[in-house]
Amino acid sequence: MLGATPLHAQQEVTPAQVEALKKRIATIDKWLVSAEKNRSDLEKQLVATERRISDLTRERRELRARADEQQQRLGELQTQENELADTLDKQRDSLKKQIRAAWMEGDAPALKVLLNEIEPGMIARTLTYYEYLSKDTVERLEAFLASLQELKAARAAVQASRVELAKTESNLEQRQKQLADTRKEREQTLAALNADIRTRRGERDDLEADRKRLERLLEEVQEAIASIPAPNESRPFKSLRNRLPWPVQGRVVSNYGATYADGKLRRNGLIMNTSEEAEVKAVHYGRVVFANWLRGFGLMTIIDHGDGYMTLYGHSSSLFTAPGDWVGAGETIALAGRTGGTEDPAVYFEVRQNGKPVNPRSWLGKP
Repeated sequence: MLGATPLHAQQEVTPAQVEALKKRIATIDKWLVSAEKNRSDLEKQLVATERRISDLTRERRELRARADEQQQRLGELQTQENELADTLDKQRDSLKKQIRAAWMEGDAPALKVLLNEIEPGMIARTLTYYEYLSKDTVERLEAFLASLQELKAARAAVQASRVELAKTESNLEQRQKQLADTRKEREQTLAALNADIRTRRGERDDLEADRKRLERLLEEVQEAIASIPAPNESRPFKSLRNRLPWPVQGRVVSNYGATYADGKLRRNGLIMNTSEEAEVKAVHYGRVVFANWLRGFGLMTIIDHGDGYMTLYGHSSSLFTAPGDWVGAGETIALAGRTGGTEDPAVYFEVRQNGKPVNPRSWLGKP
C-alpha cells in the first residue's frame, strides 16, 4: 500500500532527495544486519519466519480482495444472464404470435414450416426462401437471434468467471494453510527461544541492547532525513496535542514510563493488545523513513512528520509501506501481530520529538 505523494510535497522534495533518502536508509538496513550478527540461531529463525508471515498475510489480503471482486462480477454476470433469458422468452412469444397471425390470414406453406421449426438458425434459413413475413417480423426475428447470441456469450462469461473465482479461492486456501503452518512454526520457534532466554542471565543486557539499537537507528534516520524539507501540512503535528487518533483499536497493557527488566528499564512508548491482524494506521500525515525488522520490536514502521516529530509502530505481522512512501492520517500501514517476541497480538507505539521519547498519551485523543 503505497502512500500517494501530495502535489505540494512533490514540489518541495526532488526525486534526487528521495533517492538519496532511500540510499541512506539502505545503508541503515545494512548496519542493522551487521548489528544483529550476534543473534542466536533461534532468533535468526524467528526473524525469517516473521518476515514470511508478513509476506503471506499481505498475499492473503490481496487474494481475498480479488476473490471479493470476482464474486461481485459473477453476480453481475448472472443478473445479466437472467435478464437476457427473460428478454429472449418475450421475443420468442412475440414471434410465435406474429407468425401464427400471418398464417391464419391465408394458406402459406412456408409459414407452416416456420411454425414447426425449433432451431432459430433454421428459421433464418427458411426465410431466405420464403418472403411471407413482414419487414417488422424479420426485424423481430433478427433481434431474437442477436439476443440469443448475447445470452450464449453471457453464459460463457459466467462460466469463465466461476472458473477464475474457483482458482482464486484455491490459491487463497493454500495461502491460508501456508500462513497457519508458518505461524505454528513461529510459535514453536518462539517457545524454544523463550525457554532459551529464561536460562540466560543476560536477559537484561539483551533488552538494554535492544533499546540502544533503536536509539542508534533513530539517530541514523534523523541524519538521513536532515537534508529533506519537512512535510508541508496544513495542520502540523505540533498543533495536534491531545487530538491525534489512536493507531489501533486495543487495550493498553504497558504505559509510557512503566518499568520492565526487573525494574531497571523504563518503557518509551505504549504497548496495546489488539485483535488478531488489527489494522495499524498512521496517526498523521508524513513520510515513511523505516519499514523493517528490528530486534526487540519486530516488524516496525517509522514515520517522519516534520518539525522533529516521528512516530514508531512495532510488533506488526505485516508491513504495507516502504521507505520513501507518503502516508496520510488514518491510512493503514501494517497489521498488528506478535513479531519481536510478544505472546499476544500487540502494537508498540512511540512518539519522538527531536529524537527524544515523549508520552504518547499527551498527544492522543480519547480512545
